[in-house]
Amino acid sequence: MKTLIIYFSANGSTKIMARTLAMNLKADIVEIKDLKSRTGFVNKFLSSVDAFRESKTKISPSKLDLSNYDLIYIGTPTWANKPAPAIITLIDNCNWKEKDVILFTTMSKEGSDEKTLERLEEKVHLRGGRVVESFSLLTKDKRPEDIINDTEGLIQSLVLKMYSGA
Repeated sequence: MKTLIIYFSANGSTKIMARTLAMNLKADIVEIKDLKSRTGFVNKFLSSVDAFRESKTKISPSKLDLSNYDLIYIGTPTWANKPAPAIITLIDNCNWKEKDVILFTTMSKEGSDEKTLERLEEKVHLRGGRVVESFSLLTKDKRPEDIINDTEGLIQSLVLKMYSGA
């Protein structure tokens, strides 16, 4: 079974989580880049507004061929209780028909993940995908090694290797 991990990361936490998953699950990995500036106070505020509104954004790559993958992980930070615009855009640009999907999100405050994961699941289902698992990780004020350890703990507790055959 071939596995792909797709993620967008603004401050690095989701990237650390995605890379840890890829290494432990022997998966391919693709980082989605948002081509809109998301740095600085004003842009960060506007990014939350874009997330809340589910605004589309220009991304790179703009589309992925998922035909060679049986299992696809999608990772995003949580912004305003929603997925980042880059991930919303990617989901809308790709064919998820008959794909098994595992969703993950990073968050800076407890409880902000539920709506994010629910919305991601809705979008994947609308495009023909099947969500088989979802999880989140509180990353605020955590060191990179803590994020790695927590992600490895999730891999074990959720038995994620079972899905990918790793």
